[in-house]
Amino acid sequence: MSKKPATLQLEPKVKAVAAAAPQLEPKVESVPADAAPNADNIAFVLLSENQRIGRVVSVAGSQSVVLMEESADNKAVIPAGLMMGTIVKIPLPETVVYGLVVGLSVPIPATEPGAPEMKVMEVELIGESVRGDDGSLSPFRRGVSMSPPLTSAVFTTSQNDLRLVFLRPDIATARIGSLHQERRLPALIGVDDLLGKHFAVVGATGSGKSCSVTVILRAILDHYPNAHMIVMDPHNEYAHALGDRAEVIGSGTLQLPYWLFNFEEICEVLVQAGAKLELAEAALFSEYIANAKRQFLGASAEGRYITADTPSPYRITLVTQYIDETMGRLEKPESLVPYHRLKAAINLITNDGRFSFMFGSGITVRDNMAGILSRILRLPVDGKPVTILDLSAVPSEILNVSVSVLCRLLFDFGVWSDGAVPILLVCEEAHRYAPEDDKAGFGPAKRALSRIAKEGRKYGLSLCVATQRPAELAAGMLSQCNTIFTMRLSHQRDQELVRAALSDAAIGLLEALPTLGNAEAIAVGQGIAVPMRMVFTELPPEQRPKSASAIFSSAWKNDIANGEDFVQEVVDRWRRVRR
Repeated sequence: MSKKPATLQLEPKVKAVAAAAPQLEPKVESVPADAAPNADNIAFVLLSENQRIGRVVSVAGSQSVVLMEESADNKAVIPAGLMMGTIVKIPLPETVVYGLVVGLSVPIPATEPGAPEMKVMEVELIGESVRGDDGSLSPFRRGVSMSPPLTSAVFTTSQNDLRLVFLRPDIATARIGSLHQERRLPALIGVDDLLGKHFAVVGATGSGKSCSVTVILRAILDHYPNAHMIVMDPHNEYAHALGDRAEVIGSGTLQLPYWLFNFEEICEVLVQAGAKLELAEAALFSEYIANAKRQFLGASAEGRYITADTPSPYRITLVTQYIDETMGRLEKPESLVPYHRLKAAINLITNDGRFSFMFGSGITVRDNMAGILSRILRLPVDGKPVTILDLSAVPSEILNVSVSVLCRLLFDFGVWSDGAVPILLVCEEAHRYAPEDDKAGFGPAKRALSRIAKEGRKYGLSLCVATQRPAELAAGMLSQCNTIFTMRLSHQRDQELVRAALSDAAIGLLEALPTLGNAEAIAVGQGIAVPMRMVFTELPPEQRPKSASAIFSSAWKNDIANGEDFVQEVVDRWRRVRR
């Protein structure tokens, strides 16, 4: 169930303030009913720094209601500079408390021009700065040690206040954009908090999600050129965006040997190829693989517990020999059917060029696990800290299986290396691999990603979840991300899921989700100073992902002269013909 907006949570307090209106409102002179609004009876005020705008009239936990004040000459004040997401401050004797405006309302509107009206501001208290003995303020910190008492004065913030709140000189930061309400101030991420506790970038198609992910990655790489990042790229978008900082592993260069697949994963590959394993046949097949691994290891297998899940090489041809031997001992023809299917599936995938990343030449088998992992993990970095796994080169029927293998290997490497090499895994279109629907996707892939989300940070494995449909993402994946960048979302279910994953302080800001512009986001979580509406840095064309839609109007102006040759090239790529 989604959380209610902060304005609804504070509604009873606003009503209580309105009920006390006669005691709270100053008396003003009436204005004739036929008087038109003009500069004489309405003051349009742009907020200036350190301007008093009201006083606290209700406090409940981290939420406060502020009654906004009239001007000194009893004219109705319209604070044009005050908006959702504005930071305000409440000076106290020992601290300065900062709050985020999450609601604005006029519970008692004026019935005639110039008449007094009540304006109420709802504020979520987000943090404070402690006053020193010399009057100086300590660095901003989350949380409030003392709630402001009733009637405390509320002021607008100055440039120095905003710098104190948003700039974080005491930790490692990187700039990814600017504040929406104050473009002169940078939007910063705390690198360790962002990566150490996972983060997500969600947004509808066309909102700039892929560009925003690129901005975050490039901002971190600018400061840390020896990082280790892995991008699972299903559409080959990021090679253009990250340029010479990335090693692209795709068609013709991807190596993921079949013997790195665990038993459940290799069975799924064979099932997709037409095999059907019942319980008895599956048990025998598992024993075939374990025996093949023991035979490959030879004397080194002595005293070791070898199973079908052990990441050790074996020859698939030896497995087919075991199948033939079993079939030779069976007498009933109907009992041979599962083994015929299994053998046919093995022959199909070993001879299919699309599966060459698994079987290579099909003859030589060698233990190159260390070399494969070194290349994926960028060890050494050698000037290219990012590995882009071009998953468009993987057959669609086993895409999720390949993702399962990659995620499982990364997690196991983190465990067995004791987190010695921190790694960021960027999962683009995460809802494809970890869907909410249990019947969709591939169970082991979903479990592998969920395990990284739940336990990965213990072993130096950070996760970036990028998706345009958060409502289709597995439950719990988004809640494991302690920093969320939410871009424009139009679907109601997506908005509700994001609201459920965010703190109360950001709920009021989320009302703007359907109207956010491209590259704009609501950012909240431990990787940033306070919840904020921000604008990502604009990337030059040569650094943008190739995620633009086809331009029909220009493509349809010209004909393709050599149409059959063009189609033949497409067919060759389709069939993975090697020239």
